[in-house]
Amino acid sequence: MSEKSTGKGLAVGLSAYLIWGSFPLIITGLAFAGPWEIVVWRIVFGFLTAAVVIAYRRDFKTLITVMKNWKQFRWVIVSTVFIMINWQIYVIAILEHHVIESSLGYFINPLMTIALAVIFLGERLSKMQWAAVASGFVAVIVLTFDYGQLPWLALSLAASFAIYGLAKSKLGNQVSAVNSFALESGLLVLVALVQLWLVSLTPEGIRFLSEGFGGAAGLSFYGVMTAVPLILFGLAAQHLPLRYIGFMQYLTPTIQFILALTVFNEPMPQARWIGFALVWFALVLLSIDLIRQKPRNKDVIPA
Repeated sequence: MSEKSTGKGLAVGLSAYLIWGSFPLIITGLAFAGPWEIVVWRIVFGFLTAAVVIAYRRDFKTLITVMKNWKQFRWVIVSTVFIMINWQIYVIAILEHHVIESSLGYFINPLMTIALAVIFLGERLSKMQWAAVASGFVAVIVLTFDYGQLPWLALSLAASFAIYGLAKSKLGNQVSAVNSFALESGLLVLVALVQLWLVSLTPEGIRFLSEGFGGAAGLSFYGVMTAVPLILFGLAAQHLPLRYIGFMQYLTPTIQFILALTVFNEPMPQARWIGFALVWFALVLLSIDLIRQKPRNKDVIPA
């Protein structure tokens, strides 16, 4: 692998994860629309962006092939359901000032993915992976005492995204990130329209134009920025070993965690620091294990 291709891969890969990490800033700027409407426009404009890219690449045949293959398409449906759940929970979490807990969800995600691999794929864990899972389990217990209840938002984000990743792994390399996103968002457009109709029945109504051009542009921009990192991620995957991308995935929740402390001023009591430290320790163990072993699974993109 040439130095030039590695440099390009790192540049576009880091750009993708930086964009994903900035989502809390974008979402809070769209609070006027409410979480349910924000997700609607994310779906609509994300799909339109992906459609433009696919039209430019003239890649419609691939989409048709996938839709005709039920063994593949059923996993697209599963991934669609759980990415919708993930998106909605995430936006609600950000707008309700749970940025730290949402970042925890994506820190926990690799541990949740391992658990699903054991349960559904019959994979065997190394001693270091078991230690990582145990550390993560203890972290959840500590955080439960800290929050006074299970960190449901974090666990829901981790679980929904882990199941999304499981569905993606079933697709393998047969569907590109952009094509997969186009299918998922395309399937969700009808759901989004129903959700928009329900929003219109609320006292606040549809807020797309309530803030003028700036508000409408912001909601549209969030949808576009859902698709753009996918394209960058796809380019990075062509130039980097998967283990590089595996390490880079921790950048997004790290950025969100820093934003929660510095921009949103969310509280971080001592018990919470201990819980996060246990999660980070688990991720260090997984990283060491990743270095020692050849990568086996394709990494999955953030929401």
